[in-house]
Amino acid sequence: MLTIYSDDHRLHHGRCELIDGELKPCFEMPSRADHVLQRVKDRHLGEVREPEDFGRAPIERVHSKAYLDFFASAWSRWAAEGHTADLLPYTWPARTLRSTLPTTLHGQLGYYSFDAGAPITAGTWQAAYSSAQVALTAQRLVAGGERVAFALCRPPGHHAAADVMGGYCYLNNAAIAAQAFLDQGAKRVAILDVDYHHGNGTQAIFYDRSDVLFASIHGDPSFEFPFFLGHADETGAGAGEGFNLNLPLPAGSPWSVWGAALDTACERIAGYDADVVLVSLGVDTFKADPISQFKLESADYLLMGQRIARLGKPTLFVMEGGYAVAEIGINAVNVLEGFEGR
Repeated sequence: MLTIYSDDHRLHHGRCELIDGELKPCFEMPSRADHVLQRVKDRHLGEVREPEDFGRAPIERVHSKAYLDFFASAWSRWAAEGHTADLLPYTWPARTLRSTLPTTLHGQLGYYSFDAGAPITAGTWQAAYSSAQVALTAQRLVAGGERVAFALCRPPGHHAAADVMGGYCYLNNAAIAAQAFLDQGAKRVAILDVDYHHGNGTQAIFYDRSDVLFASIHGDPSFEFPFFLGHADETGAGAGEGFNLNLPLPAGSPWSVWGAALDTACERIAGYDADVVLVSLGVDTFKADPISQFKLESADYLLMGQRIARLGKPTLFVMEGGYAVAEIGINAVNVLEGFEGR
């Protein structure tokens, strides 16, 4: 299995996030990708390649130009004001406020964010841009005939919508890759999101479309982040009605519960008969994850990969969450090895 990876991910290292009323070191840290990469090498999964650069055009097929222009320039504007701390929003256009784009940096940051979980640092744009190129390079390999490829993306992407960042995510790597498949001739793409947290950004991007089936297994938003999307009654709109499947699960769900939901998602994907399957590969479903509440064991990730492989489709794995750093490499690579039948 080919793995695509860029050292540029280390350019993004947020200093802190607000958790339980305290500023704490970010759970989304560079060592996450480092551990996965090392495990890929230790297990001799296959060749590791650097990404090609496809430019901004395929990213603009998913994200608005105005949002990208803002994100690319935000740090330089912040630094020009004399600041060195991470750039974080503190005001959002909530229900009682007008959702119009302000002229100031902080106003625009609030407009383009849904939470304070996506700090912008001096290297965040380049890291996120390179992460998207990692996904696009892996996409091109699968489109060119590879049965499977692994995009070791960081920062992750599935919480980012067309013009909104949040939840550690800035550019939606899986959505960008899915759109690239369609632009290159695929008729139907399925995205299976196995991250503990609902991929609200991916859902929002494709919610009114029938050429992408989105299926997500996640913590019920009645108690879990991102709270305001991911309910079972969200099934798509307009042309997309019936092409969005949310499978929210209760806290404490073990493999017996989670695996049954995976079967349901895979059955829907099989019926959709997609040309290619993308997997938003979050392993924060692990029992020891510090910000999640499922109870999967490391061995369960082998079963996950085996079940996805039974779909019999060209498959692109795109790295998302997972914050039990010591085990993230084991769990992520177990999925990939399970897929390959090792």
